[in-house]
Amino acid sequence: TLADLKKNSYVSRLKKIDPALRPDAVLCQLSTNDATKKVPLGVIADGFQTADFDTATVAGALEYIIAYCKETWGCPVTFYTQTRYDSVFYADMVELLLKLREKWAIRVIDLWNNEELNNITPQQRARWLADPIHPTKAGYREWWTPALAEGLEKVFK
Repeated sequence: TLADLKKNSYVSRLKKIDPALRPDAVLCQLSTNDATKKVPLGVIADGFQTADFDTATVAGALEYIIAYCKETWGCPVTFYTQTRYDSVFYADMVELLLKLREKWAIRVIDLWNNEELNNITPQQRARWLADPIHPTKAGYREWWTPALAEGLEKVFK
């Protein structure tokens, strides 16, 4: 999960990355596990410091990740979303992320709201998805990667 609920959370793993690294950018997926586990959405904080965020919530974890990357590496942060599947919880997470884009001036590669990308045939769905959420290797290669590459080109322009 994004939310710092267990030792394998995005927040916990982020803290293990060498702060001396100098990445050009950080790319992070808006995790579907938080939606599946119904992690509390939380609220967008008023502040901008890592201490201001409740990392046990999706909002707090997202803001912590953004603040930590900016404070530690001073690089741009980009999130990408899942393609559409049947989840009100994930839809709320995407909406939250889009609000955070305004607060933090981050980039979002929004696969969730990409109608063209989500308008696939039943045959493509069978080839590209292992289950309603997870792409197959073909799904990553033929469906998601071109959309992500296009989004990343915009980030680095």
